[in-house]
Amino acid sequence: MIRRWLAAHSLDVLIGIVALCSVLVYVIAAERLYDVGFPLDDSWIHQTYARNLAHDGQWAFVPGESSMASTSPLYTVLLSAGYVFDIPFFAWTFGLGVLALAGVGWIGARLSTILFPDMARVGLWTGLALVLLWHLQWAAASGMETMLFCTLSLTVFGLVWRELYVKQEDSRADTLRRGLVVGLAGAALTLTRPEGAGLVGLAGLMVLIAWPYGERFGNNWQQYAAWGGGVALGWVIGVAPYVLMNYHVNDTLLPSTSSAKQAENAPLRELPLLERYGRLVLPLVAGGQLVLLPGLVAALRKLIRSRQRQHVLLLLPFVWAIAHLSLYALRLPAHYQHGRYVIPILPPVVLYGVGGTLTIVQTARRRPVQRVLSRSLALSALLIIPAFTVIGAQAYARDVRIINTEMVDTAHWINDNLPPDDLLAVHDIGALGYYAPRPILDLAGLVSPEVVPIILDHEALMVLMCERDVRYLMVLPDQLPALPDDPRLGPAPLFITNAPYSPDAGGGNMAVYRMNWPDVCQSQADD
Repeated sequence: MIRRWLAAHSLDVLIGIVALCSVLVYVIAAERLYDVGFPLDDSWIHQTYARNLAHDGQWAFVPGESSMASTSPLYTVLLSAGYVFDIPFFAWTFGLGVLALAGVGWIGARLSTILFPDMARVGLWTGLALVLLWHLQWAAASGMETMLFCTLSLTVFGLVWRELYVKQEDSRADTLRRGLVVGLAGAALTLTRPEGAGLVGLAGLMVLIAWPYGERFGNNWQQYAAWGGGVALGWVIGVAPYVLMNYHVNDTLLPSTSSAKQAENAPLRELPLLERYGRLVLPLVAGGQLVLLPGLVAALRKLIRSRQRQHVLLLLPFVWAIAHLSLYALRLPAHYQHGRYVIPILPPVVLYGVGGTLTIVQTARRRPVQRVLSRSLALSALLIIPAFTVIGAQAYARDVRIINTEMVDTAHWINDNLPPDDLLAVHDIGALGYYAPRPILDLAGLVSPEVVPIILDHEALMVLMCERDVRYLMVLPDQLPALPDDPRLGPAPLFITNAPYSPDAGGGNMAVYRMNWPDVCQSQADD
């Protein structure tokens, strides 16, 4: 029976094994270079919320203080299950990453057969390309919600595409139920990242455009109303509890991280729009996905020229990818950390690009020059995509080493050397909250929303710190809200990591200062 199951699901088994090996390669690379860890301080924010939720039943970063700094409540809840069952958090977190990466491969393989029904083995090559793409591997091992967001976005695509193949005799109740499932999946996507709501709305719009041309409904708008009503109901049911909790804690519908991140990156929105697009896209072109762009163009050209108007739904992943990229270009054009905010647009690129590349190879068989060029293109993709796994693992290991030697090591020093009840101002709160929990003033505004209006006004931040009687400050050099010789910072830092890795990468070392406040808190600009 096991052999029969393996034979029937050989592609899924292969994709799962490759996903597992991919994440293990990244984790082992980090361990051999320095130590196991996460490549982002934000990953530790998720761990802190998850641990507090599991152990104390609190949605809080600082124990006893409710806050909404987790942008991904669904991912935080999944992480908390590991703490409930006392599973080592690294093993549980990387396991979730493996499942999410494999999920992208499994779902992507099936979606590709819908896009290219006559193309042999398109599911195999698409699924493998997805789990071998180094940006996705990095995301799967990052301890962040990015891969879960990718998996759920592909799930929504697939559920929406079911409307192309429903039976004519389906009742409005059946249509409502299908819409409800789409809405619940969209709610899970939104609870993974708030911008998932945009995909739900876009899906509804594109189904509306395609609906009159469907195979069964004709112009029956009552059926569309049933489907759309189901989507709206499922989405509201899913997101309402978290939205209400947000409003109760912050008096806002979105988590505090949304406004804080936008405020901190406001200067980037002053750049020309095309430059913002370019900065976001540039980190994503480093990889085999660049070779798939001709295939992407070929696939889109074929779909756009199709005479079957309901196939507009097959353009949903591409339209959403452009919309997602545009949202970040307009509101949060942050291109750092390998473009992690826009990594979710890569699965749609692969989805179209692999099948389109195979289409180019197939149509160029009879012309010698085109045959050579098309096969060279396919061979390049076949070689480059896996090769970047090594490059990506090296980049991941360096990222982890910087976080471990700057944020994690400083958190351990603070836990061992500073009083646990003294107020600490800090910009990167993740590792500190996990290894040295204590009262904090978050200079990034994630758990201290009162900081957001003055987040770029360094002098105002210093006055606020004085008024709150902040005793210590933990920041990197570019996060320091005062000049290094400011007397309020004390004569010298209490602690500096002095690790060479962050400076070698163009950054600086984390430092801890003991604050020396004047008798009256006021701006030095007023003196």
